[in-house]
Amino acid sequence: MKILLIGANVASTPYYVYPLGIAMVSSTLKNAGHTVRQIDFLQNNMSLESIENEIRSFSPDIIGISMRNIDNVNLLNEQRYIDAVGEIVKRVRQVSSVPVVMGGSGFSIMPEAVLDKIGADYGIAGEGESLMVQFADDAQKGIYPEKRCIRSSNFLQGKQIPSACYDPDIMQFYLKSGNIASVQTKRGCNHKCIYCSYPLLEGAAVRLRDPASVVNDIESLINDHKVGYIFFTDSVFNDDDEAYLEVVSEMKNRNINIPWTAFFKPEGLKDEHIALMKETGLKAVEIGADASTDTTLKRLGKPFRFKDIALCNDLFARHQVATAHFYMFGCPGETRDTVIEGLENIKSLKNTVSFIFMGIRILPNTILHRIAVDEGLVLPDDSLLESIYYIAPGIERQWLEKTLTDGFSGIRNCVFPPDAMDGSLQFLHKLGYSGSLWDMLVPGGKKTRKHRTNAGK
Repeated sequence: MKILLIGANVASTPYYVYPLGIAMVSSTLKNAGHTVRQIDFLQNNMSLESIENEIRSFSPDIIGISMRNIDNVNLLNEQRYIDAVGEIVKRVRQVSSVPVVMGGSGFSIMPEAVLDKIGADYGIAGEGESLMVQFADDAQKGIYPEKRCIRSSNFLQGKQIPSACYDPDIMQFYLKSGNIASVQTKRGCNHKCIYCSYPLLEGAAVRLRDPASVVNDIESLINDHKVGYIFFTDSVFNDDDEAYLEVVSEMKNRNINIPWTAFFKPEGLKDEHIALMKETGLKAVEIGADASTDTTLKRLGKPFRFKDIALCNDLFARHQVATAHFYMFGCPGETRDTVIEGLENIKSLKNTVSFIFMGIRILPNTILHRIAVDEGLVLPDDSLLESIYYIAPGIERQWLEKTLTDGFSGIRNCVFPPDAMDGSLQFLHKLGYSGSLWDMLVPGGKKTRKHRTNAGK
């Protein structure tokens, strides 16, 4: 079968992220003997005509569309992405009658609602690689699912999780937009954060890719695509069992040194861990603090407290690794007192950047969703396609916004609203700077245009 995979992401902030999902599905389909072509909406300047032209030239038997996000989860500057996906489906319908299959993390959060909204034929909720192969194999025989929404019941393990098939043309676009390439080392999340959809999408057990396969991907990115910066997309890079150190050790054993970044939880790290990661090029880390007081951290389901956040920040600072923290105000248990306490806690951190969000996007089937229903903030059958944000009862939105605006005013490394610097970061990428770039906001931080990489040479 000929299959066209469309990366429908339209979000370019805070920086461009390579469409890893369609690259991994593409790899599995090709290994199963199907012919695959990938097209990225951002790469083509969000042009519907480019998609139409691709369909006419390729004449696919199946069209898959990957939806990364529903919206930008920013209460103060909401941007809906689902509408753009709907326009893609509409244009596809105008030029082709083949089955249209939706997938991706954004789709999987509320698949039935998205299908009804945008009108695709089928959707795969959850892990899509094996199910997309099964769909294509069956379609070749004229067999199609009875239900429109196909849900993954089994998760891939170890070497079953494929290496991505990085498209050279798509990759070149992303290299010109920050020089960042995405790599995944694991799937699943065993943490119990009340607002998060990761365990729902990928399962509550961590499933590790083979470290050698991960590093093979990195070597290919460096040698074949001339990538200068790696972004590990795992929900949490430093897992509880420290399997991430096997990936880092494999990189060291192959003499790989390339600037890289990842998401970290602020616990379980030691000086020797940071030193090892720096040997392979660790440049900056994004720390999922999420709340700024012990009270709100506990209510979010976090196992750590603010002192652990501060210790983690100091640990990376000692090793001269830039850090960014992300905080949400308005959590369950938030009061005016915790807001003021949180402001001071955040401002007390040294040598770091903090991005501050107001409110928490409510996602279906999360603990936060149940809390919001119990508190009467939403109804059980409310469609969450239209974004609804949780702000703790007793906290007025206007007071919270003014308090955060005034509290962080004039502090360069505390960014509120969280997208306040996005335009500047994109401009720097256009000038040729590499990486996430928020580390330029760290007091004394510097950024160079190019990074030297080494892959076993």
